[in-house]
Amino acid sequence: MSTASASASDPQAAAAMLDRLNLKPGHAAVVGLQWGDEGKGKVVDLLTAGFDVVARYNGGANAGHTVCVGDKTYALHLIPSGILYPDKLNVLGNGVVVDPEQVVKEITGLREQGLKLDENFLISDRAHVVMPYHKLQDALQEAAVVKGKGGDANAIGTTGRGIGPCYADKALRSTAVRIADLLDAEHLRGQLTAVLAVKNATLAGLATYAERDFAPIDLEETLAWLAPLIEVLRPHVTDSARLLHQQIGDGKRILFEGANATLLDIDHGTYPFVTSSNCSSLGVHTGTGVAGHHVSNVIGIVKAYQTRVGGGPMPTELHDATGERIREVGREYGTTTGRPRRCGWLDLVALKYTATVSGATGLAIMLLDVLAGLDELKICTAYTIDGQTSANFPADARVLERVEPVYETLPGFANDVTQCTEFDALPTEAHGYLKFIEDFIGVPVVMVSVGPKRSQSIFR
Repeated sequence: MSTASASASDPQAAAAMLDRLNLKPGHAAVVGLQWGDEGKGKVVDLLTAGFDVVARYNGGANAGHTVCVGDKTYALHLIPSGILYPDKLNVLGNGVVVDPEQVVKEITGLREQGLKLDENFLISDRAHVVMPYHKLQDALQEAAVVKGKGGDANAIGTTGRGIGPCYADKALRSTAVRIADLLDAEHLRGQLTAVLAVKNATLAGLATYAERDFAPIDLEETLAWLAPLIEVLRPHVTDSARLLHQQIGDGKRILFEGANATLLDIDHGTYPFVTSSNCSSLGVHTGTGVAGHHVSNVIGIVKAYQTRVGGGPMPTELHDATGERIREVGREYGTTTGRPRRCGWLDLVALKYTATVSGATGLAIMLLDVLAGLDELKICTAYTIDGQTSANFPADARVLERVEPVYETLPGFANDVTQCTEFDALPTEAHGYLKFIEDFIGVPVVMVSVGPKRSQSIFR
């Protein structure tokens, strides 16, 4: 059934939508199960109608969530996708790294588009701050690694948004800056004085090795840059963990929004070609302060095919006309960077692994419409590694680089599915494709997306 009527002002439609998803009582998480860009923003936007709070738990402005409502398109990087509903509370949890310039830019842009961003948008005082020197460190460190290892093939593929260096400072502690630090001018000056002494020495060394220019970062310029941003952010800062537990105690329902995806998880992804946060469902608990037993539903978001941005292995990547067709029809270019995404057939070995790690209770299959018109659809069900067939996803990216995918071939579907509003209206071949995924993974498909708009969403 279409979700066009499931809006913030129609609680009965929202409740009916959640019933169709067969959600258990309690809270839910929306988690990417591939290498990102699966369409999490759209699903969060849809589900928000049935929840009271949307809490982002990881990542930073390296995320890109695109939501289409009517004739308007909203590109979100930090602000949770639930912001399109004015009566819902949106929270950036402590696990998020906040670029103050980017979040203020988003606040300003969304307000100009007529959206409300007042007491409905809050930021954790424990969240860490992405500073300009983090972005510079990102670029210099990548250049240094490429030089040291001898070529671009060894690059991580960072977005250059300073995310990794900010999370690294979080672990180092003495060079970290948190949102709470921004609210005390005297403390911030002392903190940045010490931090910049370390950063300037570190960055100068990286620049010398990478043969790049570097000018030391000035304390007064940094404070002047921060000052107006701090005043915009100040009224939005709160103790988010306490707030979320108050919401739970009041009987409110929380939807946890993940950024990036499980194959990019710092612990469980294709390391080292990963992001710097816990972006599987396991990150919900450290990134918000809400314990695991509260989250009884995990909706795993999956493209009907596979994509990846940046470096690292991708066993089902296509270097042919089919791969190029998927890229163009699916508009597979990064929301954040604009980079073309690598495209290929759906990898069920990887998907079964990520669905298990994240504890997926339901699958949302996105961009099914992109596959329309293909005579046949291939789907990876195993790997061949050094002559041996395996159904396991290897932990070592060097091993994953060597695997050969084993494919099952299913019939394609010619019909345009973008106007379908009922599951039964999908072509028989599309039903077969979805059932194959569902049976192999052992998790039910609860939603299918056949286009970017809210109305192009089908619930089982």
